[in-house]
Amino acid sequence: MAWTGKILRVDLGTGTCASEPLNMEWAQNYLGQRGLATKYYVEECDPKVDPLSPDNKMIMTTGPLTGTCASTAGRYSVVTKGALTGAIACSNSGGFFGNEMKNAGWDMIIFEGKSANPVYLLVENDNARLLDASEFWGTSVWDTEEGIKKKHNDPHIRVASIGLSGERGVKFACVVNDMDRAAGRSGVGTVMGSKNLKAVAIRGTQGVRVKDFAAFRAATDAGKAVLAENAVTGQGLPAYGTQVLMNVINEVGALPTRNHLDVQFEGAGDISAEKMVEKRQSDGKANLITNAACFACTIGCGRVSQIERTHFTVKDRPEYQGAKGGLEYEAAWALGAATGVGDLDTLTFANFICNEQGFDPISFGATVGAAMELYETGVITKEQTGGIELKFGSAEALAEVTELTGRGEGFGAEIGLGSKLLCEKYGHPELSMSVKGQEFPAYDSRGIQGMGLTYATSNRGACHLRSYTVASEILGIPEKTDPLVADGKAGLVKAFQDATAAFDSSGLCIFTSFAWTLEDVAPQIDAACDGEWSAERLLEVGERVWNLERQFNLAAGFTGKDDNLPARLLKDAAKAGPAKGLTNQLDKMLPEYYEVRGWTPDGVPTNETLSRLGV
Repeated sequence: MAWTGKILRVDLGTGTCASEPLNMEWAQNYLGQRGLATKYYVEECDPKVDPLSPDNKMIMTTGPLTGTCASTAGRYSVVTKGALTGAIACSNSGGFFGNEMKNAGWDMIIFEGKSANPVYLLVENDNARLLDASEFWGTSVWDTEEGIKKKHNDPHIRVASIGLSGERGVKFACVVNDMDRAAGRSGVGTVMGSKNLKAVAIRGTQGVRVKDFAAFRAATDAGKAVLAENAVTGQGLPAYGTQVLMNVINEVGALPTRNHLDVQFEGAGDISAEKMVEKRQSDGKANLITNAACFACTIGCGRVSQIERTHFTVKDRPEYQGAKGGLEYEAAWALGAATGVGDLDTLTFANFICNEQGFDPISFGATVGAAMELYETGVITKEQTGGIELKFGSAEALAEVTELTGRGEGFGAEIGLGSKLLCEKYGHPELSMSVKGQEFPAYDSRGIQGMGLTYATSNRGACHLRSYTVASEILGIPEKTDPLVADGKAGLVKAFQDATAAFDSSGLCIFTSFAWTLEDVAPQIDAACDGEWSAERLLEVGERVWNLERQFNLAAGFTGKDDNLPARLLKDAAKAGPAKGLTNQLDKMLPEYYEVRGWTPDGVPTNETLSRLGV
């Protein structure tokens, strides 16, 4: 129960679609979504495969709770080898696409090979077929989704697609569904584009069954009550979204600014959640129109925004003047503080383009920040940027380079390399603020020590959503720890990593973990799925998933030396705020982390650990 028990295997080379049974033994060990799809992927793909080779596979996958009445149970993920990183990639998205896929009767879709010509997959319950996508190739995510719905005369079809950036090889392209929800990191959209797969369109009407509906309903009702009563999930996120963090993180001195040269941004208040709800003097309207929710979500942290109609970015661009997906914290930081730009409407415009053309605003903004430092130090010239004065704080430059990157044109093609390859190309690899080729999110690890270890050890490259120690170090969830000390952070990071892997494998949104522990999740899984599921078993699943991902990366060529941070964070002390004078103490945390993980001093899982977990 809860699992549909079916996989759709799509061979893009031959144009065939075939159903096969789900491996239920693997489902019992890896649960679903991130865990189960990763198990399938590592069993079927050579770790040395080129991410953009036809031999690489891409898996769209749901969790057992996806499509049920559990709160936030609308998640799906894309699992592959990341085009940006060359590491294992699992990129998670919300919206309504995951629910539609599950209701069509599929636990996952495995894409193999490469189509000779652009195609899209149409799934109508049990009926799946590849169709010609030539009319949509070269168009944006928005036009593709609207076009497919119109072509099939069905507004209820859910679409996940790539924009121009995915077609043209931008290394951090996304897979975007429902217009502004995205499997956003590691370049999974780039992999999709390399296969000439433009979109996946699904209509599902079969429903999702659970093992014991009465017990499941009781467990989900109890979970929803916990979410409603929690200050973060019941109040903060619905009212302000993730943007509630902008002023908080800035005040604690952990907001990376101008490519991590600073830890506080003087313009943070101008791009904050509070500013988004403030009405403008020019037209009496606010940037934020309303909040929004994904399928089955009782939190509603999504944003719907608008730009001032006379703003320079949109005054002659009516297509960007309507209500669209608004800024969330990571995007606002990357497009704003990371580049020194404090103009809210410009950031909103840039975010719209990221959604429209399907590329990751975190990697994009961080790469622009690195390029701005290269420009200001004279390494990159105005001639090389095509006349763009790529200076910190320039809203005009940000707007122009966003459009170019979305199309993969001009200097935008350079930005589309990502900061690692860009900085290496211009002879200054030290200016890339990344781990394993993936750019940092919105937390400076000199001011939040645990996040340094989180970034360094993340299996998919620098990522906050693999171990959000900010919850503990800043918000006091589940207990308060000191963000300025390294003591105890190894165990904290491991605990967050394992629990997060379990959440990601369930079909639930990780934001529920602000209020829920695995003790809240276990009764929902147990009532929905065959077998007996406890919090302890879920935690073991998470640990198993983490070690499986680690084993893949090691086989792909990564080593413990890749569990590192840029020298700027290890040697250059924070200039202001509570962390003034501090660097990140990774050298202290990493050996302890390897020990608590049951790994060798070189970061390799021991045979004892692998045997205990059955990896």
